[in-house]
Amino acid sequence: MTPNEIADIQTDLLKFSRHMFRARRGVDMKEAPFHAAICAALERVVTGKTKRLIINIPPRSGKTEIAVKSFMAWCMGIAPDSEFIHASYSKDLATSNTWETRAIMQHEAYAAIFGAPRLRNDSNAKDHFRTEYGGVVYSTGADGTITGFGAGKMRDGFGGAIIIDDPHKAGEANSKTMREKVLSWFQVTMESRKNTVDTPIIVIMQRLHEEDLAGWLLAGGNGEKWDHVCIPAVTEGGASFWPEQFPLDDLERKRLANSYVFAGQYMQRPAPVGGGLFKDSWWQYYTAPPVLDYRAIYADTAQKTGQSNDYSVFECWGRTKSGQAVLLDLIRGKWEAPELLVQARAFWAKHREGAAPLRAMKVEDKVSGTGLIQTLKREGVPVLPIQRDRDKVTRAYDAAPLVESGNVLLPRDAHWLSDFLAEASVFPNGAHDDMVDPMMDAVTDMLQSQTYSLTGVF
Repeated sequence: MTPNEIADIQTDLLKFSRHMFRARRGVDMKEAPFHAAICAALERVVTGKTKRLIINIPPRSGKTEIAVKSFMAWCMGIAPDSEFIHASYSKDLATSNTWETRAIMQHEAYAAIFGAPRLRNDSNAKDHFRTEYGGVVYSTGADGTITGFGAGKMRDGFGGAIIIDDPHKAGEANSKTMREKVLSWFQVTMESRKNTVDTPIIVIMQRLHEEDLAGWLLAGGNGEKWDHVCIPAVTEGGASFWPEQFPLDDLERKRLANSYVFAGQYMQRPAPVGGGLFKDSWWQYYTAPPVLDYRAIYADTAQKTGQSNDYSVFECWGRTKSGQAVLLDLIRGKWEAPELLVQARAFWAKHREGAAPLRAMKVEDKVSGTGLIQTLKREGVPVLPIQRDRDKVTRAYDAAPLVESGNVLLPRDAHWLSDFLAEASVFPNGAHDDMVDPMMDAVTDMLQSQTYSLTGVF
């Protein structure tokens, strides 16, 4: 290579990635236009123009190869004393990426660009390595602790970064507990590893939930402003973001197979347009309530009343003689136990009299709901406990066909209708599902089981 070609590679991450991929693997790196956008964003980190960066991109798009392995190796050539912490949902995956970064730096093609990397002789651990200049690359998992390592240099100019690649495991993203575990790890462990306030943090991930790490950060979760590179699989013009690797008809197949997964992982918009499991077009509406056979109240009570916790909800539903489920009324709020009891009594009293018999109130038998069941039973209210032994998504798959059939009616003029539809349209990827939960209970009970009795068990 000529001196000009070497200088060009030293200052261009995409050219460096392309050159090293060819040198190590013997084939050209497959490229798409968005790779240039990713590299440009990462170069802004190195020049100090960006301190906080989020890259959202579909899976299998070369993000780890370019934004993790090539990027860290390239930076170590520019600033050999850089200190990196690299994390992923899997410690093994992060360790593998760190080991491959080291392999890039040990390749003869790398030495031709930046010179020999001068790794320390004691750098044989797979999860980290050091340079003789004081640089380090350390890997960890999203559930691990970090002792003795920091990221970034206490000096002017770029000196390393925290790089988080896919902090959530896809199969666990719908679990609120697992999501909050990742958010807590980010706040307690990762943010404390910055050697200065200016140490850059880079988050690279496919979107999995409205409240995943990227969503939480973009909503101001840690109080900082984040630069955002968002690459959906289908462009605004309706084309594939990478036709050679992701033909449009294959993307459409993925969308039809699972719309809410596609909306998050591929479109980076975990609130599907037109609905996820419950599509907007499925709901039917009424202005005057139809003639009903019977009515029942379904309740879902929250465990806590903090700002980020779910609401408690009471819904009154009716079943028509022709087999339709009709949502008649709904209240929700964040009530402590005494107020929750007051609201339950008032809602029962409000609907006790009516054209169709009010058979019972059904309450999920857990935490606050258990106490509510016991108290209302002593007061003579016919209460049935709901025993939920399946997760929300599984229950939703049972309820969704009943909604799709057109047999679920909503009141067109209810003041809470827009909130109900907004929550249902993003389920199970929304911040709350408190109105959807009793809806699924009611629809399944009234339209599927049809075995309701005051002495039975839900």
